[in-house]
Amino acid sequence: MSQVFNFCAGPAMLPVEVMKKAQAEFVNWQDTGSSVMELSHRSKEFLVVAAKAEADLRDLMAIPENYSVLFCHGGGRGQFSAVPLNFLPAGKSADYIISGSWSKLAAIEAEHYGQVNAIDVTDKVNGQIQVLPSEEWRLNPNAAFVHYCPNETVDGIEIFDIPETHGVPLVADMSSTILSREIDVAKFGLIYAGAQKNIGPSGLTIVIVRNDLLGNAQLTTPAIMNYQVLAKSDSMYNTPPTYAWYLAGLVFEWLKERGGVKEISKINKQKAELLYGYIDESAFYKNHIEAKYRSLMNVPFWLTDDSFNDEFLKQAEAQGLMALQGHRMVGGMRASIYNAMPLAGITALVAFMKEFSAKNSKS
Repeated sequence: MSQVFNFCAGPAMLPVEVMKKAQAEFVNWQDTGSSVMELSHRSKEFLVVAAKAEADLRDLMAIPENYSVLFCHGGGRGQFSAVPLNFLPAGKSADYIISGSWSKLAAIEAEHYGQVNAIDVTDKVNGQIQVLPSEEWRLNPNAAFVHYCPNETVDGIEIFDIPETHGVPLVADMSSTILSREIDVAKFGLIYAGAQKNIGPSGLTIVIVRNDLLGNAQLTTPAIMNYQVLAKSDSMYNTPPTYAWYLAGLVFEWLKERGGVKEISKINKQKAELLYGYIDESAFYKNHIEAKYRSLMNVPFWLTDDSFNDEFLKQAEAQGLMALQGHRMVGGMRASIYNAMPLAGITALVAFMKEFSAKNSKS
């Protein structure tokens, strides 16, 4: 096995250059005689790491000054609770756009904290899953906020257009799409993203929140989930996940060295087009998503004869193509092709898929 390509949906592969740098600095970071994970989060050394990571992320995403950037615990599921706790007051309701598995789970969690209006925006036409145009979403103009998931990791559905909410704060779970393509942060009230896909290792969650929305948390909101508390303490209300924060900073540096989000998005589009292009031309594989709603980050596909599934995975792994099994909720296969996945990984996957199809197709 000459090279391994990890297609896991998360924790996902990190850039090789980042891993090598972290390895070199692991025991003795900047001649301190300690690992960065051993430094106090309030030490002057770590405060420099934290400030630079935030500054680089702000630069990469062009985050306006009137937004706070928070480095949080709890993953995306933690934000499923934190969002309604901070944004959903008594007597109000929130619109939750359901486009797949994760947006549905977010809505279910939010129901613990207030009234939720769940709006399913998917449809299936001729066997292909579609998403209703956002102007057809039946949004409540008096909602406390509108929540949606631009990229559904499990289902391979991506919503590229930012919905117009006419002043209602828009909240987005961008765990699987952040930093993969350019977005206008100013159109959102809040963005959150688990780090373990396009940012860094698991254990860290990024929250980007407009400052005028702070200070409205329910009285029962735990302090560690209160965005205003976290913003006032610079994400250090308690000990943050310091090593994950440091690694995220290295990933931000890596991305800036490669031209930022604009340039990486071109590569991401190229990778997705190569893989989807082969799936579409093959009679051995299929994808169920209408082309304009296909995720650039998570590519699910199915073998037309699923009796070959186990052998496909076995042979793929033998060739260094790892973690291709689809999510348990949908089955099949899934290739997650985040920023750190090089084009060479997609080329190798497509070559294997062609070889496997040729060997197992009925003559």
